[in-house]
Amino acid sequence: MTQTTESAATGAATAGPAGAEASAPRPDRRPSRVHRAWFVAAVTFVTILGAAAFRSLPGLLFDPLHREFGWSRGTIGAAVSVNLALYGITAPFAAALMDRFGIRRVVAVALAVIALGSGATVWMTAAWQLLLCWGLLVGLGTGAMALAFAATVTNRWFTERRGLVSGILTAAAASGQLIFLPVLSWTVENHGWRPAAVTVALAALVVVPFVWLLLRDHPADVGLKPYGATRFVPRPEPVPGAARRTLTVLSSAVRAGPFWLLAGTFAICGASTNGLIQTHFVPAAHDHGMPITAAASLLAVIGVFDVVGTIASGWFTDRFEPRRLLAVYYALRGVSLLFLPMLLAPSVHPPMIFFIVFYGLDWVATVPPTLALCREQYGEDSAIVFGWVLASHQVGAALVAFLGGAARDVFGSYDMVWYASGALCAAAALMALVIRRRPAALAPVPA
Repeated sequence: MTQTTESAATGAATAGPAGAEASAPRPDRRPSRVHRAWFVAAVTFVTILGAAAFRSLPGLLFDPLHREFGWSRGTIGAAVSVNLALYGITAPFAAALMDRFGIRRVVAVALAVIALGSGATVWMTAAWQLLLCWGLLVGLGTGAMALAFAATVTNRWFTERRGLVSGILTAAAASGQLIFLPVLSWTVENHGWRPAAVTVALAALVVVPFVWLLLRDHPADVGLKPYGATRFVPRPEPVPGAARRTLTVLSSAVRAGPFWLLAGTFAICGASTNGLIQTHFVPAAHDHGMPITAAASLLAVIGVFDVVGTIASGWFTDRFEPRRLLAVYYALRGVSLLFLPMLLAPSVHPPMIFFIVFYGLDWVATVPPTLALCREQYGEDSAIVFGWVLASHQVGAALVAFLGGAARDVFGSYDMVWYASGALCAAAALMALVIRRRPAALAPVPA
């Protein structure tokens, strides 16, 4: 994405032509030791962390909802799958909505929708209400605050340290789904699932004032340049055609094989993380006699180590061939899943801890090399293409969230689910290796 110029203050856009402002930038109104961009990044981090945490609760609800309402795990998994699918499908359009209506408005409305969907579940009596509340509403709300939100904030507020900031915000998206699990699992185990749902709703509402007061759409709104910039950039006009461009880029990308290989590998990534481990690990461990709180704590450990794995993967991607990195990541993940049925037990033991640490390191390690391949293949359109690839990630997660629960109902255990997912990861490793290099002369150029 190219950097545009921005005015020194909010009202500067009306003072004259944008070109004049760009050629004669004015100094910031109040030089600050800590740039406002870091406070915006901090608010974004907390918001993404919370948005991801809101999606972590359904994995804890399988057994309570099954006991109270008699719903099958396949039915409950269907609601989770709708949530995951909408989270991914909404992501490519979230940036367009932010360009049109502003970051603050979109995020504040999304948090309100999450609070409504989560809070309304305490009165549900039928399975379709779970699909509506947790599947549709929470899925749309969290999808509006997916990685597209992080990319928008990074591109607008930073010209330096973009890699660092985007890496941290990516880690927040992955870790937030897991680190809140111990608290929510303790609430479910000791007070029932309804207080946990209300907790999620209240958490979403608490974040809204911080977003509205501290988050700004552009540095010019507070009279600042982007962090690291040497000149101001005028606040751009709303872009009503952004959604159309999103669809146009998709229609062009799907005509070539690399898109389907990238989307296919990332769909398997989502299937083996969000759809499989995040959704079904706790009920599978509980089937073997492990307390829910202990199983949720293991998922929290994954959330801690995935931060390390993401940063390390970015470092490796700068130095090694991304196709080979993806192949190694998926192959090792598949092998580890084949051993998981032998590791599940009533108590936590060293081999299980080793599995959890490894899976945490590999959890979102696939993101940096996938991004690198999108940049190589699609140039200026790579961010939009990655949004659609991310959508495939969530569709894969949604399918396994549903099919995993259905398989548990049919076979009485999750063993077949682990083995099938291991085989899918092996297929993803092979798919990554056959992605062709794109010659520099054929790389797409900006319109």
